[in-house]
Formats: sequence, structure tokens, C-alpha cells
Amino acid sequence: MLIEFSVSNFRSFRERQTLSMVATPRLRKRENVFKPELTGEKFPDLLKVAVIYGPNASGKSNLLKALSVVQEIADREPSTRDIALPVVPFRFDAELANQPSFFELHFIHSGLRYQFNLAATSERIVGEKLLAFPKGRESLLYERQHTPQGETYSFGSSLTASLSSELLETWKKLTPPKLLFIAQAVANSSEELVQLKAPFDWLQKSSFSVLSGMKTMTAIAQRLVEKDERLAKDIATFLREVDVPISGIRVETIETPQYQLNALTALASPDEKSTKTSSTIKTILTHMTALGEADLSFEDESDGTKNLMGFWLPWVTKDPSRGSDRLLIVDELDSSLHPKIVAALIEKHINAELPSQLIFTTHDTHLMDAKLLRRDQFWITERDMNGATQLRSIHDFEGRDNEDIEKRYYEGRYRGLPLITRSQ
Repeated sequence: MLIEFSVSNFRSFRERQTLSMVATPRLRKRENVFKPELTGEKFPDLLKVAVIYGPNASGKSNLLKALSVVQEIADREPSTRDIALPVVPFRFDAELANQPSFFELHFIHSGLRYQFNLAATSERIVGEKLLAFPKGRESLLYERQHTPQGETYSFGSSLTASLSSELLETWKKLTPPKLLFIAQAVANSSEELVQLKAPFDWLQKSSFSVLSGMKTMTAIAQRLVEKDERLAKDIATFLREVDVPISGIRVETIETPQYQLNALTALASPDEKSTKTSSTIKTILTHMTALGEADLSFEDESDGTKNLMGFWLPWVTKDPSRGSDRLLIVDELDSSLHPKIVAALIEKHINAELPSQLIFTTHDTHLMDAKLLRRDQFWITERDMNGATQLRSIHDFEGRDNEDIEKRYYEGRYRGLPLITRSQ
């Protein structure tokens, strides 16, 4: 589970900005928080949801992109060693143009707390560091630094006690500039390297990011419907739960004749044609009405229904019962969806039997209803005079637990509103 994430010198982020999933004590709505499973350590409750507001171009999407960078780098294959890393520095400060971007993740996995630091440019990994906190005590696993003299490594006692110096030296030599040391170590280890495999599993697989709309997800959903009837039933059930009256989804194969005219044959016999057939796959959704059922093709559905169908995949994969702690990251969750459907999805997430985490951006201020979320679950982004994103929690501003957050937001009490110049 994510505890905290920090970023600096990345896209619109200049100075270090931090998003925290640590719950503020003594706030109401205890169903919105959960106790992390930690062995031998007491720790504050964590939030199930964080919502990020702010004007257009204030850095909301950049925050989510930053959250996905470490996973994207952790997931790189050796064949991608010559492809630039997905890192872009802050552009409005010339002194930072050639400096690395910095990312820091605090998280809990398999009953243990970790901290992972990454510094990188588009050309190379400049530094990476992994700390574990058994029973709350800091313990270095390893640290890698790139210096003008070359790569330097430090290893903690938990690694040096169980692994030979020759093996560690081999892993160091195998690690190219654009790949993580932890990725190379895990990939080349034939042993149960729990010290590194457990945190690497979280870095590589824990989150599901939806940052470019639902178009790709809807295409995947249609392929799943085609391959597995059970998944088609699951998607239909998901749609019904958010008030889309779908009784079933199926795929039909339509054979279409194609007429091809051979040029030489056409000259000799203009009326003679050869025929071929081509197959077209169509997704059909059956709607329930008071007058009966009716079929609609996927192309005839609303954008909202299409997006919901695509959202099913990231939604179900965040469920820890499917084998992993899951963090779902969504840019513009409210895209083409009615505010009540978005609120219903969040409520279902909060009330799920097993806790998972959801972080998303939105412009839908109806979600600021104090009956659904807590003050510490709302975050605001805004650009300062240098063009840099500032990230703040609404709970940082003075206010009551039960105040009208939406009203105060529009009054400018939390800042983060667009400044619109009106023509005279």
C-alpha cells in the first residue's frame, strides 16, 4: 500500500512536492481509512482514496505521470536499454535542465515498510536507494550512485550476510545505465531473494495507471468479451451496478462479401467477378427496458457506457483478492460519466471488503460532498509565478470537519481556482 509519494524536477514540478496517503487522526468517516498490515510496527491508518483538483495545466496529470514513472522504469526489459527513460525535467529553470528528476516512494508490502528513492535523467539512472524498516528500524538494502568516477554501490548487512560478494559484483556489472539494479538482481537471481523480490514486486506490479483516457481499455474489454463468456457476464454485471441496464454482452462475427475484379478478366468478360468474404467482429450490448430487450452495437453506445466498459478492467484488477495490493491511478475519472455514477464507484471502492487505494484527478466538485469523503482526501494543484506546480491538502487549510468544502473551494479559500481574464 502507498504511504507517501514525493517528486521534484519533473515536468511542472520544481521543488519537492508530496502526496500523502496517511490519514489524519480524529477525523470522521472511519470507513474511508484502513489499518495497514505491518509486522512488529504500529503505524497510522492509510486513506483509501485521494482526489486531486486544480485548474487546467496546473499539474494534476503530471502528478499521476510522476506516480507511474518508477513502475514504468521497473518494468523495462533489457532490450529497451537504448530507449530514453520517461523523465522530463522542469523546463522553466535553466539550472535544472540537466539535473535528474527525483522520485521517492514510501510503501508497505508483505507486512514490511519500504522506502525507494530514484534519481534519473532521460539518459541514465543517477541514483537508486532501497530501505526497509523491520519492526520500525531503518535498514539499508542497497544504494547505487552514478558519479564522474563511475558507479558506486553500498549494500546493507541483510544482503551481504546472505549473498556472496562475487554475486553482488556480477549483478553490478550486468546493470546498464538505464535499468534498475534491483531489476537486474531479481531477474538474474535463481535464489529466493526475498529481500529484493518483495519490494520489487510492489514497484513493478502494484499500480494500474489509466492516464490517456479509456479508449485502449475499451478495446481490451471487447477482446476479453470475445474470448471469455464469463468475463462478458462480469462486465455486464458491473454496468448494471452503476445503473446501465445491460442484461448481456456478446460478440457476433459478420461475414461480408467482397467483390474483386481481375483486370485481365474484366477486359475479356466485364460481367464476370470473383467473390471473397471478410469477417467483422461486432460487440453487441443487450439493453433491458419496460418494453422488453433491445440490442445495440458498441458503436451506438454513449461515450459514458463505452468508458465504463473500459473501466471494468482496472477496477477489478485493483481488488487485493486477485493476488496483489493494488493502487489504481486514473486521470479524469469523471470523463463522460455522470457525477452520481462517479460517486457510486467511489462509494463501492470505500465499502469493499478488502482495502485498496484509488488516486484520481477530476473537475467534478460534487465529490466535495462532506458526506462521502474527508478533508484529508482532497488535494489541490496550482501553478506559482515560476510556472511550478504546488500541491496542497485541503486539510492544510483551517476549517471544520463538516464544513461545505465545495462552497469554500469556489470562494477561493483553498486556492487552486483558474484565473480568468475578462475582456472589457
